[in-house]
Amino acid sequence: MSEQLISLRTQIDSIDAQMLHLLNERARLAQSIGHLKNGIVYKPEREAQVVRRMQADNPGPLPAESISVLYKEIMSACRALEQPLNIAYLGPQGTFSEAAAIKHFGHATQGLACASIDEVFRAVERGEADYGVAPVENSTEGAVNRTLDLLLDSSLKICGEVMLRVRQHLMRKGAGLDGIEVVYSHDQSLGQCHEWLNRNLRATRTIRVTSNGEAARMAAENPDAAAIAGELAAERYGLTIVARDVEDEANNTTRFLVLGREETAPSGRDKTSLVLSVRNRPGALLDLLRPFAEHGVGLSKLESRPARGGAWEYVFYVDIEGHVAAPAIQAALAEAGEHCSFLKVIGAYPVAV
Repeated sequence: MSEQLISLRTQIDSIDAQMLHLLNERARLAQSIGHLKNGIVYKPEREAQVVRRMQADNPGPLPAESISVLYKEIMSACRALEQPLNIAYLGPQGTFSEAAAIKHFGHATQGLACASIDEVFRAVERGEADYGVAPVENSTEGAVNRTLDLLLDSSLKICGEVMLRVRQHLMRKGAGLDGIEVVYSHDQSLGQCHEWLNRNLRATRTIRVTSNGEAARMAAENPDAAAIAGELAAERYGLTIVARDVEDEANNTTRFLVLGREETAPSGRDKTSLVLSVRNRPGALLDLLRPFAEHGVGLSKLESRPARGGAWEYVFYVDIEGHVAAPAIQAALAEAGEHCSFLKVIGAYPVAV
């Protein structure tokens, strides 16, 4: 072994020792803060600020995404010393919802796998989980309508968002594509992989199931079946990935919402989400949107859903740039509210980091 290699490894060992000391010192400080906050161990705005600051100060060569992962895991481990969070997600284990929960909260949490998006909401509302993670839209397939519908009536608040790059893989108990008689997956995933399936498994039946994790569980019980799911599902159910990245769009991304019972303070870079309806008259939507433009408030999303109150009536889901506490947003909402038959703020939260 060369002297240069020995020297470099010795330097790494020294840095590791310093890092270990500093990580434990950070953990002790986090514990002290937790005691002062009477056991409140998760503050979305504070954690977003920490990650952004570290990314801004990062000189490289580590990329910004790696900095985000590292610091979320550090904060997750520090939180768990005080009280591990219980996170509800669309189960079973191995779903993209579980992967999104891990990406946002880190591994030092307790997961509560739920049978449906409805149960994710109910678990948080009843206090069985501290927070929930639910998919709301996909870059290929569009909105997850059940999540939007539940947000309309739920008392929960959006307190964060997660952007998850969705990599779909074909997995099974055996090897290769030969002998696959059926492919299980969630409806959204089958839609995202439609062209690949047509090219490679045209004669194979596809069956829609409640989640990708459930698809992997079913494929694990049938040697003639395969599932389309994420890498986490293959690990959870002992499956072999026989074809990687089978999604039709290379940058396929799903946005998840983090749901909690409390409002979130400004972090410095936030979104506010609204649900509203307007009176059915000419120019109503234009009158609704004009105050945001006049007060310099940017809109990043406008999604419509049929209202339950009557035929040809709609509710609109709106994402605006900034925190609801900002004076300009307060003024815009006051004026927009004059043109609404219904307006509800469903959350103000940090932009995904």
